[in-house]
Amino acid sequence: MTAVDPLPFLFPVKAALFGFLYMQEEFIACAETMAKNMVFLACLLIMAMDITAGILGIQAEISQNKVKHLRMWIYECRDPSNQAFNLGLAAVVLLTLAHVVANLLGGCVFIRSKQELDQASPDRQLAAASLILSWIMLSIAFALLISGTLANSKSRKNCGIDNRHMLSIGGILCFIHGLFDVAYYVSATAVAKEERKLHQPTQGLPA
Repeated sequence: MTAVDPLPFLFPVKAALFGFLYMQEEFIACAETMAKNMVFLACLLIMAMDITAGILGIQAEISQNKVKHLRMWIYECRDPSNQAFNLGLAAVVLLTLAHVVANLLGGCVFIRSKQELDQASPDRQLAAASLILSWIMLSIAFALLISGTLANSKSRKNCGIDNRHMLSIGGILCFIHGLFDVAYYVSATAVAKEERKLHQPTQGLPA
């Protein structure tokens, strides 16, 4: 009985296997391209909301300054501005939405100890620092915007310490908050990519 050469049968199998691996690499490359586009679009969305919130905060102060007021040193009496209230409220909502979107998309990246900080990658360190700074900016900007907004919600004349610049300062801080939000989201995405590569099993091509 003559022996059957297995090479003609193995060649189509190896060709199909190489084709499958090639298609898998192309799929991974396509997925990475889509992920980069999603990151870019998410950054645009976050920055757009923060910039809009900042502009609305500044416009709210401009509207507030148009109403009749009497000022003496740091003490003033003025009428509330309904337009300033609406603009300030919209700024608060957009600021909060931008922060929520950045944290939901970026996840939670934090460092528990100094030893973990020393061992962390630059992307993880940047993500943790940006997260802390974004929360600080959110707290200050939110407090200023909500204080300036509530000052214009009363139906009677408001008298007290001059707080005309709360809305504009809160609006400017929205711009800074947007920078920290984008920095956090980009670095957190890089950290997630690093962790996927670390846990991804290595695949070798057959000889």
